[in-house]
Amino acid sequence: MAKVASPKVQIYSRNPGNFGTENVLICHVSGFHPPEIKIDLLKNQGEIPGAKQTDLAFEENWHYHLTKHVSFTPNSGEKYVCRVTHVGKTTDYVWEADI
Repeated sequence: MAKVASPKVQIYSRNPGNFGTENVLICHVSGFHPPEIKIDLLKNQGEIPGAKQTDLAFEENWHYHLTKHVSFTPNSGEKYVCRVTHVGKTTDYVWEADI
């Protein structure tokens, strides 16, 4: 039985995060095993429609990585989260604007 490796998660935007400016929200998840994982991109706790996910890929150590992204226009007071569920554990990672 392979050992469980928890994912490393990075949430960031393609361009500097300025309110009212269209951008791309990116959640990169890496270094995890087993490969079953769920990534949700949320705005104020609701799933953001139209998100796209890369194909699951593995590294030489049989740990996996995956990226999910979506276009968005952040506004003041909104909360953006990458929610990752892996081996029954769910963790939220919050995106911070560069304001």
